[in-house]
Amino acid sequence: MVAGEASSDQLAAHLIIALQQHLPDAQFYGIGGPRMQREGFDSLWPAERLAVRGYAEVLRHYRAITSMRRQLLRRLLKDRPDVFIGVDGSDFNLWLEKRLKRSGIPTIHFVSPSIWAWRKNRLNRIVQSVAHILALYPFEPDLYRGTTVKCSYVGHPLADVIPLEIDQQVARERLGLPPDGPVIALLPGSRQSELHFMAETFVEAAKLLLASHPGVQFLVPLVSRETRLQFETALWKLKADEMPFTLMFGHATEAVAASDAVLVASGTATLETALVGRPMVIAYKMSPWSWWMMRRMRYLPWVGLPNILAGRYVVPEFLQEDATPENLAQALGNLLVDRQARAAITRVFDGIHRMLRQDTAQKAAAAVLPYLQKA
Repeated sequence: MVAGEASSDQLAAHLIIALQQHLPDAQFYGIGGPRMQREGFDSLWPAERLAVRGYAEVLRHYRAITSMRRQLLRRLLKDRPDVFIGVDGSDFNLWLEKRLKRSGIPTIHFVSPSIWAWRKNRLNRIVQSVAHILALYPFEPDLYRGTTVKCSYVGHPLADVIPLEIDQQVARERLGLPPDGPVIALLPGSRQSELHFMAETFVEAAKLLLASHPGVQFLVPLVSRETRLQFETALWKLKADEMPFTLMFGHATEAVAASDAVLVASGTATLETALVGRPMVIAYKMSPWSWWMMRRMRYLPWVGLPNILAGRYVVPEFLQEDATPENLAQALGNLLVDRQARAAITRVFDGIHRMLRQDTAQKAAAAVLPYLQKA
């Protein structure tokens, strides 16, 4: 297995647990994160080496990443595992999967590459590389009809883990927050590269929002010491360290549950926010060159998963030069004062949650087991 992102690590860990219920003696190894390792996964390299995003960022680490991939390929061709599962990370994993499939090793890709959003020309590459896709979203199997790739819709594990209803007041009590008063959660990303582009913008937006909505409090869950330091540096630089920010290590779900609205960097965090049922504003910035490349290949009008799953604009998106502190503060302020809009958004999110709630780990394990039982 190869899983290089925090969200991929979580997906893979759930799958390992489900497979171990059927095959307690199974061995799992490759590249994986701490959640996988807690379930007995043997990670040959730190998963953090793969956690880079954007074309410019990948180019800076290109030699190290490709060297690691070639070494892993040689190891797998020698070991000949019963099955290879690439968890997301399609740019890294499809290269591996193509060569493993050619050598006769069954290849499964957990999370369909986003050919529905951009780079649809990758479909041929997927067909050459993958025997079976485990899809998180219900519209994805149709993309593979007429190809040799088998695709199983398994739902999204976050929809299984997150309750259908979460009490905001209970969440505030657990975090020691007052029951009344506006609370905004800020989720500027999980990678250092995301904080590099987003941290100051989020802080500036918070300053503007506090000026127009006195009494608002901000919760900022951060995943590592490094990203916390980046955000603290932005607070100091912008003279905002005396503002009502509560910085947290992790606990993003709790922070979102306690909030009235969320400012979130585009990615899996947008889906998690929707599953918790909180309205949001989506923002994202990257290097100018990465943005130029992505914009050329994108053809859907949305980038946020809640909007994609709803098939329409449900929450505002501000990308690159549009992601200004003024735009973000205005959009968040609109959500704070418009209860009807918040309620309408919550109803849409409830429908998405129920659609994705499929007992994903067990469905994914059921799709993988035939390959292992043959072995």
